[in-house]
Amino acid sequence: MKLKNNHKFVLAADGSGASGKTTGAKIISRKYGLKFLSSGLLYRFASHQLLKHKPKNKVKFLKSKFKKLNYNKLNNIGLHSSKISEYTSIIAKEKKIRDVLKKFQKDFASKHKKVCIEGRDIGTVILPKADLKFFFVCSLNIAAKRRYKELKKKNKKIIFKNVKKDLQNRNLRDVSRKNSPLLKSRDAVIVDTGKLRNITMMVNKMCKIMDRKILDKYGN
Repeated sequence: MKLKNNHKFVLAADGSGASGKTTGAKIISRKYGLKFLSSGLLYRFASHQLLKHKPKNKVKFLKSKFKKLNYNKLNNIGLHSSKISEYTSIIAKEKKIRDVLKKFQKDFASKHKKVCIEGRDIGTVILPKADLKFFFVCSLNIAAKRRYKELKKKNKKIIFKNVKKDLQNRNLRDVSRKNSPLLKSRDAVIVDTGKLRNITMMVNKMCKIMDRKILDKYGN
C-alpha cells in the first residue's frame, strides 16, 4: 500500500529503551515516505549542550538552540555516551525543558504531511490524534543485550551487568516521572519485539497494520 503525494499520515512510535522502536520507526518511515524524527535524539542533544555549556538559564538557552536547530545534523554528533544517557533521563523530568522540545516536535509534525515521530510520550502527548500508534515492548534482558551489543562497538570495556542496570533505571524513571511519563496510549498497537525473531518479522507485522490503516483512511 502506497501513500500518495496528497495523502496525510501521522505515525507515533513509543516504547522503552532498546525496545526496537527507533529501528522499526526508521524502516517504516523509509518504506512509506514519512519524515522521521527521534525525540530521544532531541533530548540527547539538549543534554549534550547543557553539559557542554553549563548555562545559568537552561530553558532560555535551549529555546535559543532549538529555534535554529538543523535536525539532520544531529547524527553527526556523538550523543550516545553513558554520561549523556544518564543526564537525559534527569532533564526529561523537567516540565519547562519538555515544553521546549514539545514545541519543536509539534512544529516538525505540522510542517510535513507525512510524518513519524518516535519516543516515549508521542502517542499520549505529542501526537495524540495520530493516524496510527505503535507501542514497542520487550523483556529487559533482550533490551539489555541489544544495547550492550550497540555500545560494545564503541567501548570494548563495557560490562553487560552495568548496561542492564542503567537501562532498568532509565525505564523506571521514564514510567514514574510526573511530567509526560512513558505510557501506552489506549489506541496504540503493541509490537512485542521480544517475540519476533528478527527485524524482517517486525517490519512485516508493522507493514500489515500500516496498510490496513491507509486502506481504511484512503481506500484503494
